[in-house]
Amino acid sequence: MNYRHGYHAGNFADVVKHVALIQILQYLKNKDTAFAVIDSHAGRGAYDLTGTEAGKTGEARNGVGRLADLPGDLPEALAIYLALVKEGGVVYPGSPLIAANLLRPQDRLTAIEKHPEEFAALETVLSPFRNAAVENGDGYRRAVKLLPPPSRRGLVLIDPPFEATDEFETLGRAVREGYRKFATGIYLIWYPIKSQSDVDAFTGEILAGGITKAVRVEIAITPDGEKLSRAGLLVINPPYGFDTAMYAIAAILSPRLGQLTVTWMARAE
Repeated sequence: MNYRHGYHAGNFADVVKHVALIQILQYLKNKDTAFAVIDSHAGRGAYDLTGTEAGKTGEARNGVGRLADLPGDLPEALAIYLALVKEGGVVYPGSPLIAANLLRPQDRLTAIEKHPEEFAALETVLSPFRNAAVENGDGYRRAVKLLPPPSRRGLVLIDPPFEATDEFETLGRAVREGYRKFATGIYLIWYPIKSQSDVDAFTGEILAGGITKAVRVEIAITPDGEKLSRAGLLVINPPYGFDTAMYAIAAILSPRLGQLTVTWMARAE
């Protein structure tokens, strides 16, 4: 996979990831207490779906492009997602921009991006938001170092590029270290599914670290020229009602995007 998310912006995996992100953020906003969002691999923050990169792959057509005519009575997270997409027009919002738009004045976003060109674009995209900080650095190391946040409430989004052959191992170490420092935090972890055995080994290793609550959300599409046809999310400490909300969203998205499943991997009694 090419690192630049512009090639994949708005695809089927983005839709699921961003709706799940919104569902978690809306839950965190149920309390007045401030919370933090840490986005470890933030990218550019916004992507032109008419641009060269998006046009080269056309992946958005089989993702957000299939949702234009959904009915008006939708689950809250999906409705918010579609409203943000519509507001952007041909500019698709990435995770940090979605988060920045939904945070309250007391909440805080830290968006981390390693690649200089992506970082420069991210700074511009998030410059209007006073409670958003942008860092140029290694997302894994910086995300862990920022834990726990001062508010002791928050979400850690880890959405790495999976360019390296040992990405699952690096990701696993970061999640385990982060969880040791901030065991009450919510973690939203994205991964591609190129090998089911690799995914199972990764999730098994993570859960062996003492995590008692985790949900796996996965989507599989019929390959139509895309290099990636399956992707997933591991949600550690999913908020109350997350599974129910995602079941309802899956019933709406599956007929349009592909088979979307929600599975409890660990559930404390």
